Amino acid sequence: MVFVKISPFKAVMRFGRKGKLSPRYIGPYRISKQIGSRAYELELPPNLDQMHNVFHVSMLRLYHPDPSHVLEEDEVELQGDWSFSEGPVRILERKDRVLRNKSIPLVRVLWRHHGVDETTWERESDIQNNFPELFGGTPLVT
Repeated sequence: MVFVKISPFKAVMRFGRKGKLSPRYIGPYRISKQIGSRAYELELPPNLDQMHNVFHVSMLRLYHPDPSHVLEEDEVELQGDWSFSEGPVRILERKDRVLRNKSIPLVRVLWRHHGVDETTWERESDIQNNFPELFGGTPLVT
């Protein structure tokens, strides 16, 4: 059994150090056979049948089974290049960052596929322009 490495789509959102440096893996999946010296064919679930099922060892991480370990599979919508895009789930908090001459409205955003400890402070105007459904309206024009 192995985990398969995926990575967030870099152009969509950027997170803090914790999210950026921690690699993302999905699985575990069973190895069906070895192909060559460094490639393995995996048994993927039906929702990933559009993906090629042969992976280089650099994309895999061995799963060490533990009877006390219970895995909760998080449904991740993967794109064709094994990346996924992040989106906000909701706004948790608002505050104004006061500088010398101006005030910048900020919102604390909870992101999909991330816990509460990985929330980020973003400019309210950026979030409202990119994700107007969180505010129940249309994008701002700035």
